[in-house]
Amino acid sequence: MVGGEEEVLPLSLIGLLGFATVVLLAVLLLHGYLWWRLVRSTTRPGRTRRLLTLGVVLLAALPVGAVLLRREDSTLSTVVQWVGFSWLGVAFYLFLTLLALEPVRFLLRGRFREPDGPATVAEDEQVVASGTRRDAATRAESGTAPEPEGTGRGGPGGPRPEARGEPLTAALQGPAAGLRVAGGKGVLGGEDGVLLPSRRLFLARGLAATAGAVALATAGTGAYLANSAPAVRRVPITLAGLDPALEGLRIVTFSDGHLSALYGGRRFERLVETVNAQQPDVVAIVGDLVDGELSELREEVAPLADLVSGQGVYFVTGNHEYFVDTTAWLRHLPTLGVQVLRNERVPIVRGGASVDLAGIDDRTALSSGVPGHGADLDRALDGRDDAVPLVLMAHQPVQVEQAAAAGVGLQVSGHTHGGQLWPFDYAVRLDQPAVQGLSRVGDTQLYVTTGAGFWGPPMRIGARPEVAVVELRAP
Repeated sequence: MVGGEEEVLPLSLIGLLGFATVVLLAVLLLHGYLWWRLVRSTTRPGRTRRLLTLGVVLLAALPVGAVLLRREDSTLSTVVQWVGFSWLGVAFYLFLTLLALEPVRFLLRGRFREPDGPATVAEDEQVVASGTRRDAATRAESGTAPEPEGTGRGGPGGPRPEARGEPLTAALQGPAAGLRVAGGKGVLGGEDGVLLPSRRLFLARGLAATAGAVALATAGTGAYLANSAPAVRRVPITLAGLDPALEGLRIVTFSDGHLSALYGGRRFERLVETVNAQQPDVVAIVGDLVDGELSELREEVAPLADLVSGQGVYFVTGNHEYFVDTTAWLRHLPTLGVQVLRNERVPIVRGGASVDLAGIDDRTALSSGVPGHGADLDRALDGRDDAVPLVLMAHQPVQVEQAAAAGVGLQVSGHTHGGQLWPFDYAVRLDQPAVQGLSRVGDTQLYVTTGAGFWGPPMRIGARPEVAVVELRAP
């Protein structure tokens, strides 16, 4: 266990460097693929490609800057975060859409190789060039002079191939087809001709436009949902041993507010109003409430003082509470009427009956370097009456493994954001036993809320923000 203050900085620095490295590699890979499909495949070498490449480099720098500036309290930081994280969400769905279109691109490219239609100029450049060389050699052997420019069938003095109804391929195969190859581009009809992009270029541009439209529509929908009012989800749960006097006890829970430069203000006030509208007996905030220092977010968190609950407002730490000055926050929350449960429990009493509400530190607390912090369920349950039902607040769903072994009746958690951006929910399953909703591990029921805010891209796809109303039922 880390117990010295002097070790906090090295641990935090190592964590920051490790996280920054992962972000940097992911951003490089993502934007490398986007450059290949959106720039390299849709343009020819030249000024346009260079400018677009520079644009991709600048866009790739935005998410990195947003991560590095998250702890800065400035207008520049806020703008970079909004733009950088928003672009990251769009880029992610661009990547997914282009990846999904790869089979389409492969099939259509195969069809375009079939010789059942006129070939395009760009595809016939090598054929034309080789045909011109062979024709010149033939003339040299026969002593025939080449036709003057402009007097051939395809020159200005004669009808164009398309005017005679000839296929373009046939027109290009003649020795005087009037086609020049300049800068790698086929130009029909000399200086006044029309640039004919290849089928492959046309296909790449069409798929890029499709991917752009899908990504923007998806990201726009996600941004709207992430900033909309939280959905209210009612979750009736039958709890073994619950006294009928506690029937209908409402534990209103939310998590992952991630108060920051991107989330707060009126949206957080609306969240508090939604919680109060449920007339809670207990309010349970299961971690990741803040994503910044107290000095930056004092005004943003103030609406917590307006929460109205019959039997109290309770809070447990999440992993993001350990990215900031944890001690300062845990001292400030009680001034807003929020009781912090750190490996401890309180009785919730009504009509002479009771249910225990326990809370433990996040599982990352032990390695955070904050003295005295670390999840300790045994300490929270020490000396309790096993006949009394138990509800546990724990930020991460994976902590249910200990809860099940200890005979906890219900655990409420957050952390996952419900995946936040589909299909990240599948990746979350690699680390957590559940992503959202009600499930069971042994005899312990587990409810995972999708959270109220967001982290990173200000978007939600497949997981709306929510306030969960857990209503206890007697067997």
